Amino acid sequence: MNLLTFDSHEKLHESGASIITGLVQTNPRAVLGLATGGTPVGIYEEIVKSYQRGVVRFNQATSFNLDEYVGLPEEHAESYRNYMNTHLFNHIDLPRSQAHIPDGNSADPVEECKRYDELLLTAGQIDLQLLGLGHNGHIGFNEPDHALISGTHVVELREETRKANARFFDSMDQVPTHALTMGVGTILKAKMILLVVKGADKAEIVHRALTGPITTDCPASLLQTHPHLVVLLDSEAGRLLA
Repeated sequence: MNLLTFDSHEKLHESGASIITGLVQTNPRAVLGLATGGTPVGIYEEIVKSYQRGVVRFNQATSFNLDEYVGLPEEHAESYRNYMNTHLFNHIDLPRSQAHIPDGNSADPVEECKRYDELLLTAGQIDLQLLGLGHNGHIGFNEPDHALISGTHVVELREETRKANARFFDSMDQVPTHALTMGVGTILKAKMILLVVKGADKAEIVHRALTGPITTDCPASLLQTHPHLVVLLDSEAGRLLA
């Protein structure tokens, strides 16, 4: 595990972006695993700046997003497809046909999960998987459970997860109850995992995930088993790590 702590979000974002752009520079056909939420926004902004400066191109790369809400149209302000378009895809040259996100509006979500896994299998191993960290230790939308599913699957979102995401919606009633998510098995198959966590409210779960027992009750704790895990923290998120 390579753990880096930053005293400013600007430095953290620049570091995260440089890791991703550096990979694409050396491997233009890189397969990227991407994440959404508040945490990666600054990283995506720095990636866009690098692209606009001509430092990197994405026209040969492929991306797979971790997850998508069930039941939100793609054009909905809070769909993850719209998020990715807004923060990254609309500003770089990654072909839309190579930017994959689970279809949360599929008539058959289970079949959609199978289709997504087939796309992942065809693309080959993910070169870098970007992750955030949920307050209950979830990665993607893999919630704490007695067992975790390896492949892409439909998940019922925990109440605490829905409450954490409610800030993006007008009311709690509008927050979706289900999502499609890559499984932990798929995440752990990535050649490199880049975990990014910010904020004092994440300090306890960071400590538990990175130093506590490896258990499905804290899905992120399984990241301890990965041979190439890079963790970027701000000083508040890392305050409990000695």
